[in-house]
Amino acid sequence: MNHATPLLLLPGLMNDARIWEPLTTAIEGGRTVQVAPTHLHDSIAESARAAIAAMPAGTFAVAGFSLGGYVAQEVCRQAGDRIAGLGLLDTSARADTEEAKQARNRMIQAVDGAEGAGTTATFGQVAQGFAARIVHASRLQDGELLRLLFDMAAAVGSQGFVRQQRAAMNRADTRDLLPRMNVPAVVVCGREDQVTPLGLSQEMASLLPDAELVAVAESGHMSILEQPAPVVAALLRWLQRVDAAANARQCGEQSRPSVE
Repeated sequence: MNHATPLLLLPGLMNDARIWEPLTTAIEGGRTVQVAPTHLHDSIAESARAAIAAMPAGTFAVAGFSLGGYVAQEVCRQAGDRIAGLGLLDTSARADTEEAKQARNRMIQAVDGAEGAGTTATFGQVAQGFAARIVHASRLQDGELLRLLFDMAAAVGSQGFVRQQRAAMNRADTRDLLPRMNVPAVVVCGREDQVTPLGLSQEMASLLPDAELVAVAESGHMSILEQPAPVVAALLRWLQRVDAAANARQCGEQSRPSVE
């Protein structure tokens, strides 16, 4: 019997489960899909532990977008023997530079200052200020897309945003981990991604033993929302590879002679 591998999905900075809707609505029934939040802990390791605990026993595939990609790689570090496939979207295997940490600290201070003053205006301004960096120039007037981004940011909230920033700035470099992930993998990136440029995805794909690299045309950082058709197609191809490998493994195990 063919088996549909359970799937763990991890949202990015200021995102909730809606970031994955283009994929989850395309997945046929019969597959367990769990979207785990990434804004409840100020540690990538803690977010990974909580996500793993939400999955059923046995092997599963994991995919992470942006910040969720950092968590996905930590899931692989913590539960490597359970990982059947790895998907990385618009993310990186590198730790933050000192410059990036300082930028995150400035955003944290701005939001904390607003909270202390009893206002959420600054967090709203921070969320709106991200738009020009995270979407392709051609989508800056896409009201529906921008509303979704702002709605997800509001759902995560200012303190969820602060926890995510603290987690991201203290994450580990995972370039040592990826060569050991000998499972079907896919690495997706918008060609015009300004946040995690294509070179970072090329690096991850080169380190992974079995990865397909997909560079998405006319897309910025939010590739799965900006260009859902090619991104979902790539992810569904990946899931087919994951299932095929898992079923081949299962058949091999069943065909081994028993030792009495």
